[in-house]
Amino acid sequence: MRLVVEADGGSRGNPGPAGYGAAVLDAAGRQVLAEVYDGLGTTTNNVAEYRGLLAGLAAALELGATEVEVRMDSKLVVEQMSGRWKIKHAALREIADDARALAGRLDAVSYTWIPRAENSRADKLANKAMDGESSPGLDPSLAAGPATKPAPSTAAVPDDDFAAELADADSAARSAGAGAAAADSAAVAAAWTGQVGTPVRMILLRHGQTELSVERRYSGHGDPELTELGQEQAVAAARALAARLARDGVRPAAVLSSPLRRARQTAAAVAETTGADLEVRDALVETDFGGWEGLTFAEARERDPELHGRWLSSPDVEPPGGESFTAVGERVGAERRRIVEQYGGETVIVVSHVTPIKMLLREALDAGDGVLYRMHLDLACTSVVDFYPDGGASVRLVNDTSYLD
Repeated sequence: MRLVVEADGGSRGNPGPAGYGAAVLDAAGRQVLAEVYDGLGTTTNNVAEYRGLLAGLAAALELGATEVEVRMDSKLVVEQMSGRWKIKHAALREIADDARALAGRLDAVSYTWIPRAENSRADKLANKAMDGESSPGLDPSLAAGPATKPAPSTAAVPDDDFAAELADADSAARSAGAGAAAADSAAVAAAWTGQVGTPVRMILLRHGQTELSVERRYSGHGDPELTELGQEQAVAAARALAARLARDGVRPAAVLSSPLRRARQTAAAVAETTGADLEVRDALVETDFGGWEGLTFAEARERDPELHGRWLSSPDVEPPGGESFTAVGERVGAERRRIVEQYGGETVIVVSHVTPIKMLLREALDAGDGVLYRMHLDLACTSVVDFYPDGGASVRLVNDTSYLD
């Protein structure tokens, strides 16, 4: 008996609260024979999508299927299960092995990519799961593997047509020796500046728009989400970065993010598009503006006119109950040293906020405190700095937003 499986999964935060959903339909794809959906705790989009596949295959087998056509909007899962893309991450390989074991019990299985709009049935089920619901009488084994197996955390990879374009660009860049060209470029810079060793290239990305940034309010340790435009900015930045890296034949070693949601949401888009692991670094958090959090410039000045004036003229002055720029510089500088030590000679993408990024640029330029007040960084902008192990640096790009046009 031939059946159709439509499957999906999602994570609100990537990683974040996740769930999967799958529908089993008749051979014509018209009549729904079964629906399964459940939450997965905290994990990534890719893990959730694979769990949806596993649940759908298991449900089809329970209905007596001998042949299954799997339809998913995850380019990653479809290409990996079809054997055309390699599975880099060990955690995903384990889940894919579980899926292959289930598929091996069928006479035939095919995998078809469909646009998200055509996968709305499974998408709705996955969202119900992320909302805390599960299908009635759900057999835990449908989630694949032992029910107690923890959902692994792994980096996301693009799941739409852009992934294929990126893979093609990456292949072309590597065949042309673009990776060597990028290394040569760093070597030329080192020769001119007298730096020693191979640098860590830090791609510094500011998060996208939030409601507080729209209203030009102090936004420090407060935790607003990205607006719809902010999410679009994050995706645009992610795609531009992925394309640039592919042209250079470079695979980023990691995406390092501030713990605040606006940064994590932006970083998740970058991790998903580049395939790099996402790691949260507390030291990349924005300045703590204390009592001025959520206020406009004028409101903060009206509330504390004398303090606000001193704060504008000295990085040593703290907002009421907050953090001075000097303190921010010290923690960001320490984090920069840790990154250089950990990722020697590699490229990392750092997703953070205005002040931490300015601190890194100031350090790279060996500039005074005045540069903090004279440098402008737009939302979702990119800057690039090479930091050398001997303490030197080379600034390559500042405040690029060309991909937002």
